[in-house]
Amino acid sequence: MNLQLMLDAVAVLSSGVGLTLTLTALSLIAGFLLSVPLAFIRAFARPSLSLAVLGYTYVFRGTPMLVQLFLLYYGLSQIEAVRASVFWVILRDPFWCALLTFSLNSAAHTTEILCRGLQSVPKGLTEAAAALGLKRLQTARLVTFPIAFRISLPAYGNEVVGMIKGSSLASTVTLLEITGMARQMVSATFAPFEIFIVAGAIYLSLTSVTVKAIQFLEGRLSTDGPPGTRRRLRPKPALCEPEITTPTP
Repeated sequence: MNLQLMLDAVAVLSSGVGLTLTLTALSLIAGFLLSVPLAFIRAFARPSLSLAVLGYTYVFRGTPMLVQLFLLYYGLSQIEAVRASVFWVILRDPFWCALLTFSLNSAAHTTEILCRGLQSVPKGLTEAAAALGLKRLQTARLVTFPIAFRISLPAYGNEVVGMIKGSSLASTVTLLEITGMARQMVSATFAPFEIFIVAGAIYLSLTSVTVKAIQFLEGRLSTDGPPGTRRRLRPKPALCEPEITTPTP
């Protein structure tokens, strides 16, 4: 194992971290913004609209993201109407194709995650909000969605971690993020073992930091308060009082 090559790989592959984080962050933000209204439609709208959203999530969750990326980047370029449209300015750029694919895929997964969270909110809370005079939009914004997000956060954390790892697929459309830089370096050095060990270590570091951040956010959003507060507020066991007995005659 060439340790010097691994040190060189750390310096080279680190230059791709910025693109990896950019793709991941923008995809998650766009996917989350798209998934919120879709989750409400999926959970509470009439069956025709709910089935339409289900069809979208079923397709994107049931097919590999690599296939979706190839269809968008390589497939649409074969259609003359697409090349002649105003969308070709975006679809011919690998960055925007990757971002669009990742966003749609993340939105499909997040929609189902939030839908399960919305359906888990007790109906008594929404009935109480209606009794207080809150409108449906106010109830959704102030009551239903915050509780559903708190319920869905652990599952959404898995989606965030999955998107960090899934961003490596951008290398297949010539983008030089971490995996793209690794493939380029392997083609020059013919040493895939050392270089991909470094690439895996970088991804592991990113996912570990993300998991810790999500766990911290879960603690902050917990109804019992932060973990330190819960420990301080935990009731102490009561001391057993001595048993008083009276002598029998």
